[in-house]
Amino acid sequence: MAKRACALHILVKTEAECLALKQQLDKGADFGKLAKKHSICPSGKRGGDLGEFSKGDMVGPFDKAVFSGPELKVQGPVKTRFGYHLIKVLYRN
Repeated sequence: MAKRACALHILVKTEAECLALKQQLDKGADFGKLAKKHSICPSGKRGGDLGEFSKGDMVGPFDKAVFSGPELKVQGPVKTRFGYHLIKVLYRN
């Protein structure tokens, strides 16, 4: 069976913006609120919620971060062809 995960993310255009948002998160800012305000991905309207997806569904660097990085800890910046992501894995199975 394919590995599955559920994750939130914030997508922005620049690494600098990504790092600034990560600093806010490290100080306790709400991930969902920042996603709604800053993310350029349509998922931003849902607080960055991507729902559940399978390994291989997402672009390479994003997929790798989700399936090999820590759960419940904000990862990033992760660069893809879409921009820079902050990723929070809610669970994996």
